[in-house]
Amino acid sequence: MTTQAMVPSFNDSQLPDVYDAVESEVRSYCRGWPVEMAGASASWLTDTSGRRYLDFFAGAGALNYGHNNPLLKRPLLDYLSRDMIVHSLDLATEAKTAFLETFQRLILAPRGMDYKVQFPGPTGTNAVEAALKLARKVTGRESVINFTNAFHGMTLGSLSVTGNSMKRAGAGIPLVHATPMPYDNYFDGVTADFHWFERVLDDSGGGLNHPAAVIVETVQGEGGLNVARAEWLRALAELCNRREILLIVDDVQMGCGRTGRFFSFEEAGIKPDIVTLSKSISGYGLPLALTLFRRDLDVWAPGEHNGTFRGNNPAFVTATAALEAYWQDTTFADQTLAKGGLMRDRLNAIATSNPKISARGRGMAQGLKFDDAPTAAKVCRAAFERGVLMETSGPADEVVKLLPPLTTPDAEIVLGIDILAEAVASTSS
Repeated sequence: MTTQAMVPSFNDSQLPDVYDAVESEVRSYCRGWPVEMAGASASWLTDTSGRRYLDFFAGAGALNYGHNNPLLKRPLLDYLSRDMIVHSLDLATEAKTAFLETFQRLILAPRGMDYKVQFPGPTGTNAVEAALKLARKVTGRESVINFTNAFHGMTLGSLSVTGNSMKRAGAGIPLVHATPMPYDNYFDGVTADFHWFERVLDDSGGGLNHPAAVIVETVQGEGGLNVARAEWLRALAELCNRREILLIVDDVQMGCGRTGRFFSFEEAGIKPDIVTLSKSISGYGLPLALTLFRRDLDVWAPGEHNGTFRGNNPAFVTATAALEAYWQDTTFADQTLAKGGLMRDRLNAIATSNPKISARGRGMAQGLKFDDAPTAAKVCRAAFERGVLMETSGPADEVVKLLPPLTTPDAEIVLGIDILAEAVASTSS
């Protein structure tokens, strides 16, 4: 097929005037994709003019099972049609009971994870805030260690452990009680960056207070698809255990199967003290977040941390359906790993032909890094004009990041990356 003909070139925004007139200038994604979307199914979106777009963005990782997945939509519509409870704070409901029992049976128990589940609020940053707050309450310490290029959310606590200077500046106040350390391979293999952390802990002149926790992403999605090696993660977990520092893994974007197994840290064979989940845990793009933690860390007093929308029952329904449909065994994870291999092979083929491009990522979170950072945005724009949605990431927006739904067929993965190859070629000519 001729991919160039899928979507015409966009010179000006085709959005209704109300967006400029009424909505805040803070909006971002609609600037890169200046069309009004109308419908979505599986791996495709359709705008109001009828043009279709292959989705390699998946709601920033919130749609691992695609748009309007019928396996999740049917139980949701049935639930709503029966006038079942929608908003419930933390009341016990049938939908919540089913989710907790299914999550325990299919996710926690098979992995030997004796975690308690907290519903902190509807988004990933809520889960991170609860994790930080709990770590400080348990240990009685204030300091938290984070890593270079990390992203953990946009509220103040989450921003304090985020690396991006532009996002941090939006806080408007000093972001304190967090100390950044070099992420794996931050120095391009020149030194064992991880060990500087332990040295400072041992040095009475190092100026580092004994931390309450370390928070880490196994793959830094917003940070540029930086992948931590399994051995680095194991060493970090061992250090935290020796020093009585709680280990928090932020699995908001990379969990729920994005890298293959349900949790992104499973490959490393570690069991964090605290885990944060959101984005695709509802399965359907509905707001839901979890903070998981070791049973002995459950020191909360009733109502000490709460939120109005922590009981999103439609999200419990779709989350339960997603677990039942995709996580009964390892089939879905194996398929995701195979698709990730397909993505990597085709991205490597693009990178091999251009010495200023390199492939990076893990599972179905992969992309291309451009030595000339502004090229990445140009490539995303060219891909959009050809009918594929993808975004940039990294400290200089130098990485084209691909997050297709995990349910995307192989043929559509090939199509999307072929269009990406065309977009790369068009910006180089």
